[in-house]
Amino acid sequence: MRRVAATLVVMLAVAAPAQAQPRGGISRPPNESSLSLRELGEQLYAGNCASCHGVDGRGIRSPRPGAGDVFGQGPPLRHVGALAADFYLRTGYMPLGDPSDEPTRRPVEFSHREVRALVDYVASLARGPAIPSPTPAAGNLAEGQQLFTEHCAGCHQAAAKGGFVTGARVPPLQDASTTQIAEAVRIGPYLMPRFPKSQISDPQLDSIIAYVQSTKHPPDRGGLGIGNIGPVPEGMVTWFIAAVALVLMCLVIGERRRS
Repeated sequence: MRRVAATLVVMLAVAAPAQAQPRGGISRPPNESSLSLRELGEQLYAGNCASCHGVDGRGIRSPRPGAGDVFGQGPPLRHVGALAADFYLRTGYMPLGDPSDEPTRRPVEFSHREVRALVDYVASLARGPAIPSPTPAAGNLAEGQQLFTEHCAGCHQAAAKGGFVTGARVPPLQDASTTQIAEAVRIGPYLMPRFPKSQISDPQLDSIIAYVQSTKHPPDRGGLGIGNIGPVPEGMVTWFIAAVALVLMCLVIGERRRS
């Protein structure tokens, strides 16, 4: 009976504040300041998440019209806990303008209290993992570099600058907080694989985070870093210098022949 009542509350909230909301905008209850954290989370979820993830968090498999004229389709959120909700909301990965878009880091559209409310509500749908508390200061930088090279550099590059893989853009990690890195490793957002503790332990994760943090201000012992993304920019600079030198040589040879 309690579950039915909660579902009715969410359905009523979808029908109320979300109807007048423009497509792609954030739907907020007019009495937000007077609501408890749980009530705010329920209404924010109803107006901004239920169209894709379902009123009870069980997901929507095929596209169908939802609140705000949005054709929603999304995975279930039951059992994802606070872990996934916190990551996707604090990175701006969610909400998406279109379910087919790739989630990318963008400015967060919710306030700090709204994020807390949504995370709390999603975590209440069913038992799931909590937000991690990494301690990179306890990690080993050399071990972190080795582990990152083994598990992450194939997509993010050795300097954690991101890149491209088939069907997706790989984000740079310089803007990621320590908690967001730990969350991403555990949940595997979008096409990224998930690494459970059986593959990467918490102490190893601390070392990886310590290494990623070190790439934000890497030492450039050889001179200019040129983006710190490896031999590609260095090779381009070399070819540019060689091309200029070749043109100058041709001009000098041409002048000598005329004289």
